Amino acid sequence: MPRNAGFILATRPSREQPAGPHNFRLVESETGELAEGEVLVRNHFLSLDPYMRGRMNDAPSYAAPQALGEVMTGGTVGEVVATRNARHGLGEFVSLTGGWQLHSKSNGRDLRKIDVKALRAGMQIQAYLGALGMPGVTAWHGLNKIIAPKSGETVVVSAATGAVGSIAGQLAKIAGVRVVGIAGGAEKCAYARDELGFDECVDHRSPDFAGDMKAALPKGIDGLFENVGAAPFAQSMRRLNPFARIAICGLVASGYDGTPTALPDVRVLLEKRASMTGFIVSDHLDEWPQALRELGEQARAGRLKWRESIAEGLEAAPAAFFSMLKGGNFGKQLVKLI
Repeated sequence: MPRNAGFILATRPSREQPAGPHNFRLVESETGELAEGEVLVRNHFLSLDPYMRGRMNDAPSYAAPQALGEVMTGGTVGEVVATRNARHGLGEFVSLTGGWQLHSKSNGRDLRKIDVKALRAGMQIQAYLGALGMPGVTAWHGLNKIIAPKSGETVVVSAATGAVGSIAGQLAKIAGVRVVGIAGGAEKCAYARDELGFDECVDHRSPDFAGDMKAALPKGIDGLFENVGAAPFAQSMRRLNPFARIAICGLVASGYDGTPTALPDVRVLLEKRASMTGFIVSDHLDEWPQALRELGEQARAGRLKWRESIAEGLEAAPAAFFSMLKGGNFGKQLVKLI
């Protein structure tokens, strides 16, 4: 059996020493023999996602903190290289929560088979960590189940070129609404408009961000898909229409360093009769088959595009993770492991 390597969470962030690559340690180990029913997967790609920063803290949340001394959690895609499970054969490609490591053992129940026909037709395996995986399902749920856009409305999507925001915006365009993105920098805004089909994109780094938002939203906001928090959230809240729907997906700009995102004035929710719903996509596993089916159909029809930032090699994971949290990625942040 092959040897393994992976990053464990060695220490937790603190006020004296904020989070950084120093919190992780690379360790080697034996994969060991498989028990009856187990599968060994050689991971090809690792997904780096903002939620992981919250798991580093020992604090109450929607999920248990990452245990010290254990391999850091994370989604992966890879190939079955050894199996004692009748449902999973050698050479099968799967997605799983394999963690920050080269090899992952599984009892098979958490493995999701990847469509071999799609791979043969040119779909890249890492798409099942992005548009055709958890980020895509997140976009699908927030848009369809919370915002539920209607023809003629305006939907705003922050982190518009990220793994979730880029899909949410494209799904909103498919639904027939006007879509305004918020992104960091002229290059990302141009990509949102020219490649993803957003009607407008506002650069949150602009010295007149508030004025730019006002100009881009002459008819206000009916749906807000919020990934960021901080100034993008505050400026969007100022432009809500009556009965606006807000899907809180993430707060990457303000929450992972301990800085809260505050409501500018909760009165706006009352005056606008707006609804605000925070959601975690793992609470809606019953919707995943439908969401993945519809996302796959849109992708095969050429109606979904996405972009990836790929770090090379397992050793690059910690630095790539913290770069992503600061907006250093363009599209889905991945680590290529093979």
